[in-house]
Amino acid sequence: MLKDITLGQFFPGNTIVHRLDPRVKLLLTLVYITALFIAQGLLGYILMLAVLLTCLSLSKIGPKTVLRGLRPVIIIILLTVILNVFFIRGETVLFEWRFIVITREGLVTAGFMASRLIMLIIGTFLLTYTTSPIALTDGLEQMLNPLKKIKLPIHELAMMMSIALRFIPTLIEETDKIMSAQKARGIDFETGGLISRARAVVPLIIPLFISAFRRADELATAMESRCYHGGEGRTRMKTLKAAWQDYTALLLGAGIIAAVIILRNVSFGIL
Repeated sequence: MLKDITLGQFFPGNTIVHRLDPRVKLLLTLVYITALFIAQGLLGYILMLAVLLTCLSLSKIGPKTVLRGLRPVIIIILLTVILNVFFIRGETVLFEWRFIVITREGLVTAGFMASRLIMLIIGTFLLTYTTSPIALTDGLEQMLNPLKKIKLPIHELAMMMSIALRFIPTLIEETDKIMSAQKARGIDFETGGLISRARAVVPLIIPLFISAFRRADELATAMESRCYHGGEGRTRMKTLKAAWQDYTALLLGAGIIAAVIILRNVSFGIL
């Protein structure tokens, strides 16, 4: 299960999605999330699904990678569906037994919410799949540059985010190794009651924290030995420059927002 977590992983490539400016990809991700929450009705969700599938096809990220990234959040998705099915009341009752009532409106809402959650997760994962941590840091820092006027440490915040994303796969791998080592010593993580499982996690958490602090100390020492002192006066090996495909992608993003708003009004008109 731990190996299925793909958040923070970068899959190198030379596709048009990989070559987009990281600032543009950050803006388009915000546009995608906004459009996803604005979308209303079947037509709106079909449009957002078409956009997502197109981006995945252009980025050449395989379906196995996408599905593997969804496995750790299956429980959250199922819980969302269950809560919507059993707690949303409607006029068309499909099943009723004692206090359990399932309505058509509840099923429809559950389907839409699950679809929105799945598309949201895949869409945000696509940003890290196609953007290296360094490029993501540079793009975020340049986008937040105006906030330096109010004395916010933008470079440090962007660097912290980049390091956090970079070390997610490393910590997952470290956790898997510690679990294997503890299982070899006879610790059972999968059977027993809730209290027994909670106690079994302690031998996992303590070594993981020690390993994380050790890695953080080593990283700090490496940065100090290279005379790192923050963003003031630093230069970049690669300067971010927007190209024609970046402006085209922004126009398409604006078109998607407009189309979703139009389809939302159409849905309301139908209802």
